[in-house]
Amino acid sequence: MPVEGNPDNPIEAPAPTPWPMLMALGLTLVFAGLVTNVAVTLVGGVLFISGAVGWFGEVLPVEHREPLRVEAAPAAIVPATIGVDYLHVGELGNRAILPLEIYSYSAGIKGGIAGGIAMAGLAVLQSVVVHHSLWYTANVLAATVLANLANASTATLSSFIPEAFVVALIIHASASILVGLLYGVMLPMFPRYPAFWAAIVAPLLWTGLLWSSLSVINPVLDARIEWRWFILCQIAFGAVAGFVVNQTERVTTMQHLPFAVRTGIEAPGLGGDREGQN
Repeated sequence: MPVEGNPDNPIEAPAPTPWPMLMALGLTLVFAGLVTNVAVTLVGGVLFISGAVGWFGEVLPVEHREPLRVEAAPAAIVPATIGVDYLHVGELGNRAILPLEIYSYSAGIKGGIAGGIAMAGLAVLQSVVVHHSLWYTANVLAATVLANLANASTATLSSFIPEAFVVALIIHASASILVGLLYGVMLPMFPRYPAFWAAIVAPLLWTGLLWSSLSVINPVLDARIEWRWFILCQIAFGAVAGFVVNQTERVTTMQHLPFAVRTGIEAPGLGGDREGQN
């Protein structure tokens, strides 16, 4: 421990010694031998006496002492007052995750419809080129819901089935609008290259997820899907939907405002002060 004083003049203190520990060990063995073996007691007695003699030798006739170096006391810590600076909106990228501007829901719906039309066009083209039918892809899509089409022949899937067409149209339109809404919500969260995320990353991500799971969920449908065309359709959807969403005017959010202001709680001066900072 540091001692205040002159570091050039050491002080003397009792020297450390192992004899008390040896004496304590011997005393412990003495009592342990009472319940184990008399030899343990004899060994303990020898250690106890040796420790006692050694301990007396440390203090008689002259106490064994040793010098200790005096360490200077550490300098007193002087408290200092540090000012706090507030981050402003957009400064240092502090709003990279929560967007200050987002797209409206209508932008996502429009993007989903446009992307869905583009994807449907490519799907029809694939159906004509590969199966020489306008309806094959639509019937395969409807087979995800209509059990009677799950094991239908290629000739049946190539024919026009009104019920299957309606079901496929509902599935395709619903999925397109939902994914379009996701684009409208998520695209402002990407700080860079939103078009790349919309047209490449996102379609490949959900295509990989579907490809890895469809063989377990619906093996029959998995066997009927041409995955190269499927990937092209997804990329077309992502590119068109992302483009339409990205061309829409953004709406300012209230992420930078205090909670009281966002929830409409009356707090005089709070909203005005923060807005003034911004």
